[in-house]
Amino acid sequence: MITKTDRKFERRRRHIRVRRKISGTAECPRLCVYRSNTNVYAQIIDDVKGVTLVSASTLDKEVKTKHSNKEAAKEVGALIAKRALAKKIDTVVYDRGGYIYHGVVKELAEAAREAGLKF
Repeated sequence: MITKTDRKFERRRRHIRVRRKISGTAECPRLCVYRSNTNVYAQIIDDVKGVTLVSASTLDKEVKTKHSNKEAAKEVGALIAKRALAKKIDTVVYDRGGYIYHGVVKELAEAAREAGLKF
């Protein structure tokens, strides 16, 4: 019998596998991406202290596109980079959250790079 794979479970498993290797420090925090069907979220996290330093999502007032699409991801990427640079954070390590580096996740990363973040 063929069983259907649980996509959420598989993504969580990939995310745990990636997190074994990637960790954010005070000098180089982690840029974590989460996308749902309706919104896109990004956080810059210091894993040593367990603190979120900067966050941005499509729920913020500065973001005009209120969906989980490429245009919204570009806005969120630019916003997270602007907020990070305001807090003197210029180098991060990118955590794609178990998602494929394609579409929304890729657009957010490229927009953050264009806005000045290095990773």
